[in-house]
Amino acid sequence: MTKSDNMLSILWMLRSGKRMTAKQLAEELEIHVRTVYRCIDSLCASGVPIIADSGPNGGYSILSRFTDSPLFFDIEEQKALIHASIFAKEAGYPYSDDLTRAMDKMMRYANEKQLDHLKSHSTALSVIYPRTDGVLQLNLQMLEAAAGQGRTVEMQYDRGKGEDRLPRLFDPYGIVFWKGNWYTVGYCGYREELRNFRVDRIRSLRETEGRFERPAGFSAKDHLLDHLLPNPTEPAQFETVRIKGKEQVLNELCHHWLFGHALVERMPEEAVFQLEHSMLKTYVPYFLMAYSTALQIESELLIGKMVEANARMLAHYKAMLANPTRRKEDEQ
Repeated sequence: MTKSDNMLSILWMLRSGKRMTAKQLAEELEIHVRTVYRCIDSLCASGVPIIADSGPNGGYSILSRFTDSPLFFDIEEQKALIHASIFAKEAGYPYSDDLTRAMDKMMRYANEKQLDHLKSHSTALSVIYPRTDGVLQLNLQMLEAAAGQGRTVEMQYDRGKGEDRLPRLFDPYGIVFWKGNWYTVGYCGYREELRNFRVDRIRSLRETEGRFERPAGFSAKDHLLDHLLPNPTEPAQFETVRIKGKEQVLNELCHHWLFGHALVERMPEEAVFQLEHSMLKTYVPYFLMAYSTALQIESELLIGKMVEANARMLAHYKAMLANPTRRKEDEQ
């Protein structure tokens, strides 16, 4: 028998609940006792909770909670794992190679009918995300490992403002995938406060000998969202915006992360939002330009900002038409 067959046989024998010695296992399977030891080591490395008791009544056994659980995934669980792996890999999951090996193992031990079923479902689902480069994946691996081990890293971060990328010590509490981008959340030694950083803007990253302890109950996801989304408990900073349009158009608008979280009332062809003033003056007017004349907006502040934004855009492109030479230089 192959090593995998021996391992599976030992696993089934120990799942019976009996305590067995290496000699008993070897005799039962007609293999050398050293082969039993190697198989036991491999099973333990795979995560099987095997207990070795010494003494006259000693031997190997498996924790009862493991023997009570199913040894194999059923076909629907296997399908769910394959679909989850597709999402993870397309999102730039930092351990995609390991995930692929795990899926290959599961497929390897499926029978012909199960294999056909899994292959058909693995091609039935696709996910489109921005492509992740190798440097980003290496940084994600280092940040995840540092978060799990409580290890401080040294980071150079590009804020995109032409500033010098000063090295800073950073305690990564976790990594978060949100809206097509990876973020890391943790304590920044340079600012001496909790900060969020886009991982794709990290220019260099290295481990240090420093150690840290993540605050009990800390959630990197919640911290990131708290800083990206406005706080509705401060109404003085908010504007009520009523937007009318066709139901399908409003559905699309409400699916956007900012508008979806700011929605306070919805009718088939009307939606009411509580939007922060800073968003109305900067981000929101440019986003709504994509809807052209499909929306009717009831907010003097927002309408005024959209008029200003459109006027600046109109003046910009008129100037390009009036100066072809400059337009060619800009294109180059």
